[in-house]
Amino acid sequence: MNLLLLEEADFIAADRVVLADRRFTHMQDIHRVAVGDTLRVGRLGGLMGSAVVTRLQAHEAELQVTFDQAPPAKLPLTLILAVPRPKMLRRLFQTVATLGVERLILVNSYKVEKSFWQTPFLHAESIRENLILGLEQARDTVLPEVIIEKRFKPFVEDRLPAIAAGTLGLVGHPGSYPPCPRAVEGAVTLAIGPEGGWIPYEVELFGKAGLAPVQLGERILRVETAVTALLSRIF
Repeated sequence: MNLLLLEEADFIAADRVVLADRRFTHMQDIHRVAVGDTLRVGRLGGLMGSAVVTRLQAHEAELQVTFDQAPPAKLPLTLILAVPRPKMLRRLFQTVATLGVERLILVNSYKVEKSFWQTPFLHAESIRENLILGLEQARDTVLPEVIIEKRFKPFVEDRLPAIAAGTLGLVGHPGSYPPCPRAVEGAVTLAIGPEGGWIPYEVELFGKAGLAPVQLGERILRVETAVTALLSRIF
């Protein structure tokens, strides 16, 4: 945890918070704080700053906080992901938040198993928890927007064209396609499929919505690797 993220419920005054949950445990076990120590903090959805430990007890800590720094800018990116395996999904939420993705849209695909949609990692509380872990890692305070679209065809045909309008639309997909562009300026809409890629019909529908297929080479990457590799190359 590189940033203590504070929520409205933590505040007992305009400049004071009390922590008694996992953040307090982290302060004790990892930072080994004492009264008078300074920590990096951020207000969820707001500014970042610093906090001084003013009271430390066995079950809670009180901090005096100051906010004076804007969080890092988000990537101008709408990332569309076919829902991956549940174990990978949890890590992907954290990765997406850490990398600064502005909007994440989870979609169905022919290769997505129906059971994947039943995972508790898609519950709102779990999504939020993992996004926050990603923000804490990256020293950011602004949650990505997360949208879930269970019906692929209506989403791609009816809603995606408006989302992708005015952006560079790309589909990450292995095959004989142009290489993924580098150092793009401007907004991007990027779709990444399951391991092995989208089926041809899905690639065709993306194309009609304004997203062109691109590739990273001959190797088939895990979804979490493809996300990091494609975002690093594009931005």
